[in-house]
Amino acid sequence: MLSLRRTAPAEKRPMPLPLWVRGDTNAFFGLGVNVLVNVLTLTGLCLGVLKIPADDVFHTILPALGIALIAGNIYYAYLGRRLALREGRQDVTAMPYGPSVPHMFIVVFVIMLPIYLKTKDPLLAWKAGIAWAFIIGVIVIIGAFIGPYIRRYAPRAALLGTLAGISVSFISMRPAGQMWDNLWIALPVFLLLLIGLMTDLKLPGNIPIGLAALLVGTAIGWAGGAMDGSAISAAADDITFALPGLHLGTLFSGLSDVAPLLATAIPLGVYNFTEGMSNVESAAAAGDNYNLRSVLLADGAGAVIGSALGSPFPPAVYVGHPGWKKAGGRTGYSLATGAVIALMCFLGMFSLLGAIFPVAAIVPILLYIGLLIGAQAFQLSPKAHAAAVVAALVPNLASWAVGQIDNALAAAGTSATKVGEAGLESSGVVYHGLMVLGQGAILAGLILGALVAFVIDKRFVPAAGVALAGAALSFIGLIHAPKIDWNASGSVSLGYLFAAVLCGAFALTRPAPREPDAEELALERLHGGGSSAAAAPEPQDEQGPDPVPETVPAGAGAAVLPDEATETAEPDKSAATD
Repeated sequence: MLSLRRTAPAEKRPMPLPLWVRGDTNAFFGLGVNVLVNVLTLTGLCLGVLKIPADDVFHTILPALGIALIAGNIYYAYLGRRLALREGRQDVTAMPYGPSVPHMFIVVFVIMLPIYLKTKDPLLAWKAGIAWAFIIGVIVIIGAFIGPYIRRYAPRAALLGTLAGISVSFISMRPAGQMWDNLWIALPVFLLLLIGLMTDLKLPGNIPIGLAALLVGTAIGWAGGAMDGSAISAAADDITFALPGLHLGTLFSGLSDVAPLLATAIPLGVYNFTEGMSNVESAAAAGDNYNLRSVLLADGAGAVIGSALGSPFPPAVYVGHPGWKKAGGRTGYSLATGAVIALMCFLGMFSLLGAIFPVAAIVPILLYIGLLIGAQAFQLSPKAHAAAVVAALVPNLASWAVGQIDNALAAAGTSATKVGEAGLESSGVVYHGLMVLGQGAILAGLILGALVAFVIDKRFVPAAGVALAGAALSFIGLIHAPKIDWNASGSVSLGYLFAAVLCGAFALTRPAPREPDAEELALERLHGGGSSAAAAPEPQDEQGPDPVPETVPAGAGAAVLPDEATETAEPDKSAATD
């Protein structure tokens, strides 16, 4: 008698998701060097500018930063792996994370240095710094609940343009100058990075390009006499293992005089979550659509945790996700960067590393990131919005230029106030206008870029709304003003109001909105977003199938398109074989 047996359905095997692929090595050396440069810089600022005792720097500040960095990088690696499993992909790249570069200089020169110069007490300055970092973290956490709505409706050109402005000015210009100081070291390193990361050429034996570039630059520097061997033995004396403890008493002492800190903490907290939005948008454009709220909550928590442990330097998601994705990085590079940099912080090794590696061998990676992010803003925005990208760049360029003018005047023993605006303008320096334009640069760039994009699309109702937002933000001092105040920048606010009225008048004529061309539609299909793309809701925190996207009016910010949200991406076979 024939017996029929029911065959049990085959169990669905989980997708293999390796902890490390070959591309992680390249991305690790790239991001690791980037973070290394920044921690070396903030160590020098603490010791050389603020005169904080070395014992406090190496036993408290750096270990506290190390805890925040390892916690953040573990979390972002987790987010990356969760996204990869949810979407069935092996090519998801974790968000890069490290100490925030703009805040690093602002907390030193705007918050801590004036207190030190007034009191000659570096520990009092340090208290103010960690209180300021704590406030920054709280503001970013609040921003996590409003940022997703801004991202959903802002044109991609505005979001990516502001990020490009940071990349070109604050990320690329100083490294470029440092490179040309010693181009005989830096240019070979830079070319190796370009060849290895922007072409399909490989080094013999598949040697990681980041490691090869660093070793070549270091060898050239030492062979050419640019380094001092005696500095290594002196720096080795600083190595000692230390873990941080809670410094809540120091934090609360700094918070006791919180009012002066709010003037910079509020706009810079807004800057932080605005930059976070741009970075998440940049990652989405590169194919990794992270939940913005999860990212901003982690950024805010990192600043709060670091400040409670004694660090005045808020960490943040970095510019550059597309660069590390192009380098082949997945999630392992994030874990490795956090672990290695944290260990160096615990051991106080940064003086030693600064004595071993020439600066000119390290900084070319920052110029590479600047090039990539600047290019991405144009490549992944509609061609018609190219002017909006440039408009979003401008406030950051103005902010950078004012910083250079101020630093040059300070080096000459004077200031813009002493020289006077008339004196500066007689020499062709439009100081006041640049200063006003560059204050609150990230938020100002977002407003200006969105305004230009909506006008180009002949969508005058949202353009009027953006202009009104610019008027309100100027009036309370979040943009185009040195501090938060009532009627902080009345004339600028009036200009935005006139622009809103003008846009409203054109809206009454009911012009037909600009129609996207075929190339723009193809761009939207590949990456989502653009001025006429249908945008999806913010990715969900929970694991499981992605929700069915809703559509929003044309001009919305970037996100996945409906067909991208419902299809399962084919795993990246190259990543699986590495």
